[in-house]
Amino acid sequence: MRAAVVTEFGDATVIRTQEWPDPEPAAGQVVVEVELADIMWVDTAIRRGMHGSFFAVEPPYVPGALFGGRVSAAGPDVPAEWVGKTVVGRSAAFGAHAELVVADIGAVTELPPGVDLAAAVAASGDGMTALMLEELAPAMQGKDVLITAAAGAMGLLLIQLAHRAGARVVAAARGEAKLELSKTQGADVVVDYSEPGWEKAVLAATGDRGVDIVFDGAGGAFGAAAFGVVKDGGWISAHGAPGGGFAPVDPAEAERRGVTLKGIMDLRADSTTTTVTGADVVRRVAAGDLVPVVDQVFDLDHVADAHTALEQRTLLGKALIRVR
Repeated sequence: MRAAVVTEFGDATVIRTQEWPDPEPAAGQVVVEVELADIMWVDTAIRRGMHGSFFAVEPPYVPGALFGGRVSAAGPDVPAEWVGKTVVGRSAAFGAHAELVVADIGAVTELPPGVDLAAAVAASGDGMTALMLEELAPAMQGKDVLITAAAGAMGLLLIQLAHRAGARVVAAARGEAKLELSKTQGADVVVDYSEPGWEKAVLAATGDRGVDIVFDGAGGAFGAAAFGVVKDGGWISAHGAPGGGFAPVDPAEAERRGVTLKGIMDLRADSTTTTVTGADVVRRVAAGDLVPVVDQVFDLDHVADAHTALEQRTLLGKALIRVR
């Protein structure tokens, strides 16, 4: 089969499209002919050799974990009727940026009639995290909610969820196009966080009270500034790292201020207390609660370009990989 392969850790030029062995399903697994695959900022970080404590992978490897397509083969103990079904799912160990991928049967969800495959794939990762955050966060109705990296794929879904929940949404992003996109998704106030002192505009928007809830998808200095505008007794999730690592929030300071602090460990499948499943994401897509904004679709020969677009922050929303 053809696959995009990370040949070594490094910049986007280390990705090559080449022949790769076809996967074989073990007991309890299926092989899927990939039509579309997700790509997220974390894929670029893993390619650079970052986050090794979270993702145990060494080159050469096929990147990507989330996909949609048709089941072509079933392993032992998997009912034969799965073959031919259109599914979305998570791979057993990366490998989604390829013509074929293997996944545990418990990690795939059959796509209901009428649900767009591209929307389901685009929501499969960012939508899962957004729903986890929705479950973890306090009730948002009537609250001031700040979302950083607001015009990223997950940020836009969080705007939708917060707006639908009755929050007053403050969206922080970079540049006029991203601010306008945030407005179309339900943001009440937009702030350009490339401007010095942007956090003062957030405080002004709340009458200097501070925000009740922060979803920090940016991290770094942006996340630190976001923590500074959450009111005492508020709530923050410092889960994003594109701005130079996770926000350097002092847990002792958060405790002193009575701020509930959440982070990436609250969103990992092996450590979260949330109960969100892939099937939940598909249901919320079908209900119209999650409407991914797909900006660009790259083919298998241009996965490196997708990585570059993510790293250069040129996307307005989501990128996908079309395999067939």
